Amino acid sequence: MTEAMDDVSCGSRYSIIEEDLVVLGESFGLGEIQACHFLPNGLMNGNWRLETPEGAFALKRIMDVPLPLARRDLAVLAELADAGVPVGRPMATSSGQTVAEVAGRDYCLIPWLEGGHRPGTELTLDQAADLGVLLGQIHRNLNDERTARLLPPASELLAAPVTTPHAARTDADRFLALIAALESPTAFDTEAAQALGERKVLLDKYAHFRPGTAVAAGPVGWTHGDVQHRNVLWRDGEIVGVLDWDRIRVRPFGEEVARTATVQFGGEDGFLELERTSAFVAGYRSVVPIPVPALADAVERLWWKRMSGYWQLVFHYDRDDHSCDHLFLPAERFLAWWTERREMVQEAFAAMP
Repeated sequence: MTEAMDDVSCGSRYSIIEEDLVVLGESFGLGEIQACHFLPNGLMNGNWRLETPEGAFALKRIMDVPLPLARRDLAVLAELADAGVPVGRPMATSSGQTVAEVAGRDYCLIPWLEGGHRPGTELTLDQAADLGVLLGQIHRNLNDERTARLLPPASELLAAPVTTPHAARTDADRFLALIAALESPTAFDTEAAQALGERKVLLDKYAHFRPGTAVAAGPVGWTHGDVQHRNVLWRDGEIVGVLDWDRIRVRPFGEEVARTATVQFGGEDGFLELERTSAFVAGYRSVVPIPVPALADAVERLWWKRMSGYWQLVFHYDRDDHSCDHLFLPAERFLAWWTERREMVQEAFAAMP
């Protein structure tokens, strides 16, 4: 190594061992790795920027996806690159593999894409529409003949279990009991307990609005699974890269449209920017003419999923993983805002192209 590695150690889940870098440099034909910098934006896997004589690369340690699925997703990524979708083409090792294994640790490598992440409220209306167009193009390309050998045709009906209000209250009480049993609660514990009490009030007031069927409205197909500001790169006002393809799954298209909009244009800010949401939806519908009732169904299901779920607390208390703690309270504020404005949110998702 010609520069000090600022995060090369075996001391944490998101560290990398120097010996791994040596092997990876040889496997991918990079030459001597000159610098390695940890990228904190990824929440599930380990990600680093490598500086090498061959250029800059994004290195990912695969920790959140089974290896066969990771290999399939990397093959899909290569097909999308051929189709002109703004993604990085996975690099192959000297043996022709897109995944390199080092002492039981699995890595993939993609050329570095220069760009920056932009929160949704920083986008112009035209850029919000461009993001919708891109999501539509992703859905089309994931479900065309090019990817059919990797992703078989999807069913038109998809089960979508709906958590009961009783189960949601039971989960809230379980976390409250865990917090109450702590000898030395932290500020997070205190705030979580207060938020859980407020959530139970919302559940009591709005439980009768939960979706009534366990089948989501179509159309259904292969989707990215996490298109949002942390995974979209912009440069000079244009989208130059879509990252993190670990969650390619069959879903209702409306589910991804609703999730992308609410994460991109809301969530962490405590409210949903409705005008940009409408521009985004109109852009998407100019590519994929999804019916308004399908979007309405997806929006209501996502609202109830957030009303009845506590995934950040599962990470914190059940897995002892605090990496998503900072997302919990903003999500609670957003849920309260959304719940009081459900009709306004539905109107934003009914935007025409």
